[in-house]
Amino acid sequence: MTRGSLRLRLSVAAAGLVALALALGGAGLFLIFEAALDRRTADELNHTARLLAGGVGFDPSGAIVVETPPADPRYATPYGGLYWQIESQGRKPLRSRSLWDRSIALPRAPDADMAHHATTDLEGFDGRPLIAVFRTVRIASAPDRPLVVITVAMDRGQLAASREMVLRLLPVSLGALGLLLAIAMAAFVHRALSPFRTLRAELQRVHDGRDERLHGSYPSEVQPLVDDLNRLVAQQETALGRARTQAADMAHGLKTPLAVLDALARRIEDSHPALGAEIDEQSLAMQEQVSRALARARSATAAGLQKRATPVAPVLDQLVAAMRRLPGSGRIAWRVDAQPGALYPASEGELLEMLGNLVDNARKWAKGAVAIGVVAKAGAGTITIEDDGPGMAASEIAAIDRGRRWDEATPGTGFGLAITRDLAASTGGRLRLSAGSLGGLRATIEWENG
Repeated sequence: MTRGSLRLRLSVAAAGLVALALALGGAGLFLIFEAALDRRTADELNHTARLLAGGVGFDPSGAIVVETPPADPRYATPYGGLYWQIESQGRKPLRSRSLWDRSIALPRAPDADMAHHATTDLEGFDGRPLIAVFRTVRIASAPDRPLVVITVAMDRGQLAASREMVLRLLPVSLGALGLLLAIAMAAFVHRALSPFRTLRAELQRVHDGRDERLHGSYPSEVQPLVDDLNRLVAQQETALGRARTQAADMAHGLKTPLAVLDALARRIEDSHPALGAEIDEQSLAMQEQVSRALARARSATAAGLQKRATPVAPVLDQLVAAMRRLPGSGRIAWRVDAQPGALYPASEGELLEMLGNLVDNARKWAKGAVAIGVVAKAGAGTITIEDDGPGMAASEIAAIDRGRRWDEATPGTGFGLAITRDLAASTGGRLRLSAGSLGGLRATIEWENG
């Protein structure tokens, strides 16, 4: 995934939200656990206070007594963490053995308004706070119905083990939950982007020329985009068709005036040879310029959305068969080695025009041999055409780039190569001219499938 990927953006946003949700959820769960632990502890302490209230009384001397003390051994262990204390005004308090030589300091003096409640504000021992429950009881059997305050407390250190266990398990649980949420979010993002993958595949089919329009059913959020793309494809095809028609009309419109100029040149050659030659030369230059302009127009209309691919071998077989029938071609030994299945990214007409120019030039200049090779591999390929003729100098190759003719004595030479260069560039290829192994010119068309 690249930095601009929609999948990456959604994944990062989802990961951030999941992490934030887990952090807030973990903090909330821990606070809820703390509150629930305090509530449960207070309920247990209150239960003990009720047991003490049911068994508290006074002996004949007026001292506080409890019939059945709590059975938890921590109440009997000095500083065992659980404590109880019973007080009544004017009497010596009764304490659990766990308090040993200390007492629980009440927040205020005992009175009848001290209802049952839990508090965490009591100061404990050695700086450790206590969570405590108070319960007030009036002893009706005593003469003056004295008020008794029962205090049951627990050292908060007794709850540390439960907190530590939660702190150990909570991150692991949240991590596992985060992993499950990440997997679910990845599946969600994958599913949410599936219409775009389908759209991309359909566009590739249109680009490859296998379909003319986008098909399939898309969500309502994507369907308008698909409809607009189909309209654009249709408009482009209409515009390209109109441009091709206009190019053909221009070719036909120029053909007649140029033919008239050729006829005039031949008519006046006998009486005015120099003038006839000048008209003939200018007419030929005009024909070549028009041919190149029309080729450029065709190449411009070819650069559409739909990519075309044409097998190279059949086009070469057709061209070589035609060249063999031309006068004087019997002296040439043709060697063609075209890899089967090689596809050039252009229409058949465009490929035929490019290869036709190169093969015809090789025929014109070859002394006795023309070699043609086609090699294709994954996503790329080369077409090589070379002859055993005189070849071209570097300055002459540069002149081809500027649209000049290679040789003034050989009709058509030079402009055909320039037209081929333009067509190759417009179809995603590149024409290279260099010295060949046979001694003449080597023309190579290279391409990569986009």
